[in-house]
Amino acid sequence: MLIRFDGKTVIVAGAARGIGRAIVRAFAADGANVVACDRLLGEIEKAERVTALSVDVTDPASIEAVVAKAGPVDVLVYVAGGVLGQRPKPLEEVQPEEFAGIVDVNLKGCFLFARAVAPAMKKAGHGRIVTISSRAGLATSLTGIQAYASAKHGQVGLVKQLAQELGPFGITVNSVAPGFMATSPDYQRQWDSYSEEFRRTLTDRIAMRRKGRPEDIADAVVFLASEHASWITGQILPVTGSPLM
Repeated sequence: MLIRFDGKTVIVAGAARGIGRAIVRAFAADGANVVACDRLLGEIEKAERVTALSVDVTDPASIEAVVAKAGPVDVLVYVAGGVLGQRPKPLEEVQPEEFAGIVDVNLKGCFLFARAVAPAMKKAGHGRIVTISSRAGLATSLTGIQAYASAKHGQVGLVKQLAQELGPFGITVNSVAPGFMATSPDYQRQWDSYSEEFRRTLTDRIAMRRKGRPEDIADAVVFLASEHASWITGQILPVTGSPLM
């Protein structure tokens, strides 16, 4: 199966680290012109066919500026999110602004970016939107953070609703749900918080007997963005190395 994106423009929101960085590399290697955006502008890799831009995914004006600079967008990949440095704590101790912050970067930002690229995709009669949700959007979250599970479940609902709405315009909307990967300081801290026994036996609980890599997620995203997935929409693809439990 040959997948190429020559002449196509791809926005990757949340491109500086881990999964986002791997997705940028994958699309660029397949010929796409990639607009890699993140608030951590200095951490975005410099590469051929990659344009780095700063973005605040909670600010509609910032997003619209990125989309305007990108020109007609063929593919949007929304990776931004995470737990914003928060740690799990009892429900009654969670402050409303803490909950809202995580929801904003994981769910609201996804909505705002989709809203920004949709008009041109509709006009073109073609488009691909792929989000990075999480196993936490299909079950409970290993983070123990209520807002994270809520936001990722919300993102799954948004994907399904947008797929229904945008399908008549030739636009597919799908999501990839990764299993746990220590791809940022927050997730490394989460990993370090687990017991030695949990860390030692993790791979024994994964059917494929290995931890996931950002490239595993990038490969799934590239497929869903390709013409080979033209009749797949509204789907959440778990990429966890195991049957989802």
